Amino acid sequence: MSASQKSVRIAMMPGDGIGVEVMTQAVRVLEKLREQDALPLSWDSLEWPSTAWHQEHGQMMPDDALQRVCEYDALLLGALGDPGPITDSGRYRLPDGVSLAPLLTFRKGLDLWACERPARLLPGAQRYLADPRAEQVDMLVIRENSEGEYVNQGGRLQQGTPHEVATQLEIFTRRGTERLIRHAFIRARERLNSRGQDRRYFCAEKGHAPAQVCLITKRNAQPAWGELYTEVFAEVCQEFPEIGITHQLVDAACMKFVQCPWEFDVVVASNLHGDILTDLAAVLSGGLGLAPSCNINPDSAQMPALFEPTHGSAPDIAGQGKANPAAMLLTSAMMLEWLGFAASAERLRQAVALDLVESGAQLRSCEDVTTGIIAHLL
Repeated sequence: MSASQKSVRIAMMPGDGIGVEVMTQAVRVLEKLREQDALPLSWDSLEWPSTAWHQEHGQMMPDDALQRVCEYDALLLGALGDPGPITDSGRYRLPDGVSLAPLLTFRKGLDLWACERPARLLPGAQRYLADPRAEQVDMLVIRENSEGEYVNQGGRLQQGTPHEVATQLEIFTRRGTERLIRHAFIRARERLNSRGQDRRYFCAEKGHAPAQVCLITKRNAQPAWGELYTEVFAEVCQEFPEIGITHQLVDAACMKFVQCPWEFDVVVASNLHGDILTDLAAVLSGGLGLAPSCNINPDSAQMPALFEPTHGSAPDIAGQGKANPAAMLLTSAMMLEWLGFAASAERLRQAVALDLVESGAQLRSCEDVTTGIIAHLL
């Protein structure tokens, strides 16, 4: 999408819990960037999807929500889930399958088949691993977003009886697998071109390579889709001879994310495996308060992409002004880059990084963190 277009429209969807708080801060920062960089941005704040909307209307969002969001160039979502506060035992809350359903509706309905979640330990961020090499953590986890384990096919028979049977179907297609894996290699090449040849990653076939794609499966226990992923991976990697390759079973990958996360570059995984690994990767990069995320269709910008921080609604701190807005601001930077405003996106990332270094472990309110970040938008 070209940054020279007349106007770019964004749908702001605060959602639930701390989503409302961090969205307020995102608007402050975007207003500042719009002013400083003359960005042709405009936005509308939508009351849905949210638990509050469900309480009033009996559903998380209007029936025509999918059609209405297509009027925008991007969607920025705060969080969905328990709105909190947890001290209010009588609060209106919904099962996760209801409150989080709009995420699946948007991802599938808008064909946003790739979820990208970068994990980079910024200077000043909390480092949970003692090994000093953890400062080198800089990986990108790419998760399949449209099929796999989250297709919501299945059911429960004889529910509530001793003979109840629950089924949950997983669906994997060659088309979905191939486009996901090819995108992972394309992103690995882009990262290599951006940073140069300095880093070395393990590759079983080449010894070491300046870039790497790691495939995640559980093919020893789930051979049908695991072998499909493995075969397509072997085919696609031939198109990218400069990129190293490796394969990890998901349980081994969890262990190595903790043991040696600096050995990963681009990681590509199924819907469920990617969902789990990215929360772990978020901790490695300083915690969920610093973990951005985007849901995109890398092949097309005809439909709006969805941007959301990795964290949830955090009902334990909702309404207290304690939420760290950095994840939302880094997510906003991903959105700006997707929309064609790369320079503004990088300035925002640098401002978040500078504020981290300056503030250290100092405890600050959500609003104060944003004020500090805005001060670094030079």
